[in-house]
Amino acid sequence: MSLDLDFVRSQFPALQTGWAFFDNAGGSQVLRPVAERVADYMLTTSVQTGASYEPSMKASEMLAQARARIATFVGAARPEEVFFGPSTTVLVRFLATAMASQLSAGDEIIVTNFDHESNIGPWLILKERGIVFKVWEIDPETLMPNLDTLGTLMSDRTRLVCVTHASNLLGSINPIRQIADFVHARGALICVDGVAYAPHRAIDVQDLDVDYYVFSFYKTYGPHYAVMYGRHDLLLELDSLYHYFYGKEKVPGKLEPGNPCYELAWGAAGIVDYLEALSGGKGRQAIEQAFEDIAVHETEIGERLLSWLRMRNGVRIVGHRGSDPSLRVPTISFTVDGHRPQDIVARTDDARIGVRHGDFHSRRLADALGLSPQGVIRASMVHYNTAAEVDRLIETLDQVLR
Repeated sequence: MSLDLDFVRSQFPALQTGWAFFDNAGGSQVLRPVAERVADYMLTTSVQTGASYEPSMKASEMLAQARARIATFVGAARPEEVFFGPSTTVLVRFLATAMASQLSAGDEIIVTNFDHESNIGPWLILKERGIVFKVWEIDPETLMPNLDTLGTLMSDRTRLVCVTHASNLLGSINPIRQIADFVHARGALICVDGVAYAPHRAIDVQDLDVDYYVFSFYKTYGPHYAVMYGRHDLLLELDSLYHYFYGKEKVPGKLEPGNPCYELAWGAAGIVDYLEALSGGKGRQAIEQAFEDIAVHETEIGERLLSWLRMRNGVRIVGHRGSDPSLRVPTISFTVDGHRPQDIVARTDDARIGVRHGDFHSRRLADALGLSPQGVIRASMVHYNTAAEVDRLIETLDQVLR
């Protein structure tokens, strides 16, 4: 099946402004059905859940439906395995706090130098408890993680490995199932940041065999909100972050202090509505079909830009130079000899093309690759971008680089 771009673009009102949005890894445009769901909840059902009167029961049911829809979206075994929060950074901090009592001084957590800081910095609060941190560094030649390197870092005290599914700077897709198997065979758990992956491919946490998986809806066509998946048995062992009478068994409520933002949870479920409409089906199979069609289109438009960049003298593509959808998403970073990234982006701004420069909170990776302090130019595409928009970007870059 091919992607119906007319339908796709009709679902994102902001695309009618004349801007070409290529900063989607920083935040995607929001779906109309998401916004309509948020408005519907706030205007008709803005009451506290859990009471016996009818509007409250309706609100409780809407939250339960939303949780079930998002559980289907990530492939969780049950709705209670997903919990909501303000952002990926906050949810990782929640997890670190809730996990702290399970860890002892001398236990080890492995983080990387190729993740977004959201899956690095929040864990470091555990240093105060004597937790030892080790850094899994990217292979500077392949720009991919190496399992042999990870093996040298792991020991019988390793409790957790934190890694990203896709790089928000390189666009590369990491082999999470392979990494999860490697980590589990050595007795540790794995926590995956899926922020840069979720807009592009179907997530299946059971097939990946991950223990924790987190991403933000606002980079996946939804509201400024986030979700974390955790295996049910592991969630039961976490400490409560809520009131003292929320015991360990109260999953997922104990991990949503102050309760979830009901309207944003209800709104986020509109992402699933959209994916089902896109593929013309229902449920998990429809989600997977939609993302298969998305991947085909994104590969085509990604290759359109990559092929132009490969032909330009003085241009360095930072990451995979090809568009193989098994290796990368269309988050494309590059530098140009003799040009500061900010100067090139200033010209794309003038052309009403939204591109960004910097390190995108993957500063450790930028430092490791010698890209700091200026960083890179990043054109991050998603499926609502068109070949014509890519051509607009190429034409603008052509003028800048003459």
